[in-house]
Amino acid sequence: MPDVTLSDALDVICRAGSPKMTKVAQIKNRPPYHPSLDFYRPLRSALIALHIEGNDRKALDKILAKITDAKKIGSYHQVIDGYRKWWGHKNIEWFDPPKASYEHAGVVVNVNPELGLIVNGQRYIIKLYLKDEPLLKVRIDPATVLMEIALRPIAQSSDIVAILDVRNAKLHILGANIARSKPMVDAELSYIAALWPNV
Repeated sequence: MPDVTLSDALDVICRAGSPKMTKVAQIKNRPPYHPSLDFYRPLRSALIALHIEGNDRKALDKILAKITDAKKIGSYHQVIDGYRKWWGHKNIEWFDPPKASYEHAGVVVNVNPELGLIVNGQRYIIKLYLKDEPLLKVRIDPATVLMEIALRPIAQSSDIVAILDVRNAKLHILGANIARSKPMVDAELSYIAALWPNV
């Protein structure tokens, strides 16, 4: 049974033709996850810790000071600048974000948002988007739909699922119609299931 991350599923959904098939093959045949190969892991962990500890946004400056990898410094700097801009003067508190999975056609999509934040009194369950590639609607819609489907049964009724385009300081909430979007997402997962044994 294919077991993929939300990002994996979106990488397939956002492609067409042979690049779509190639992405499925890459996901299936890549080596097992290792933290040292996860470019943004130290940054994600630092942001989570910052909020859990109840620090203010000045603590963002300390994150860069701990980074020694020259390949990461420039990219991390852009991400932290974007996060600082998004934070602005918001009052932010932490809660543990729910994690769940969604299964269709034997494909399990793990939905693990990094942040649970109470922003000016409203609870948000947030997936961080840290890449420098533009975050397009073709990715935002299926991402928020999958988050809503997977997390709603264990989230509070007023919780809002969202993706934070960190570099651009923009929070994207669910804008797609679930009833219309779910069959499209399911069709994409069926594609992965059908292709998986053959790549």
